[in-house]
Amino acid sequence: MRRSLLVSAVLLLAAATLPVTAYAQRQRPGSGGDDQQEDQAKKKKKDAEWGDTQAPLPQLRNAGPCPFVKVLYDAGRYVEFKGGKEASANVGYSGEIQGISAGCAYKDDQPISVQMEILFELGKGPAAEGSQKTYRYWVAVTKRNDAVIAKQYFDLPVSFQPGQDRLYATDNIDQVVIPRAQTTTSGSNFEILVGFDVTPEMAAFNRDGKRFRLNAGATAAAGSADKHP
Repeated sequence: MRRSLLVSAVLLLAAATLPVTAYAQRQRPGSGGDDQQEDQAKKKKKDAEWGDTQAPLPQLRNAGPCPFVKVLYDAGRYVEFKGGKEASANVGYSGEIQGISAGCAYKDDQPISVQMEILFELGKGPAAEGSQKTYRYWVAVTKRNDAVIAKQYFDLPVSFQPGQDRLYATDNIDQVVIPRAQTTTSGSNFEILVGFDVTPEMAAFNRDGKRFRLNAGATAAAGSADKHP
């Protein structure tokens, strides 16, 4: 399923004034030594940092690095507990964001266009009711290590077949469009975060490092939650 997220240009006026950190660092003069070796090292570093090799977008050379894309830890997993009691027999539906594949493209004064493919692993526990579940998740654009600029929710409906307690699903974000008020605004000024729409109790469960298998409680051998430091 393809989706899109357009960030308002008005919300980016403050972000647009941020310095292009990677570019500024590349303008610092060298400290001496062999000029040829230094030039080769700079070229190698530039190709590594600025060459766009991320699928699924075409191989394009961007005006700067892509935004950082990651899963928010507190919202990376979804575990329902019937009656609010943390026990394997009480697990309803569960899920985990297993990975994100992302790429971006922009040049000149064009906005930053990001495409994403998100992989979910979803589970059905012994307390789950029915065979269908609509998981809700969100995608947020932030100024890096700062405030949220835009956030949008998406629904992911899935159906479990008889006897099936686990499945994988992917969802595609066709476009996350981040306007650039200035040509010097780099993608490194932004982060794109992904997470499930979780309750405060679910977020605390994740934050504490507690964990159930996605099909927890499906057999009598399923134990209680493991806690990891």
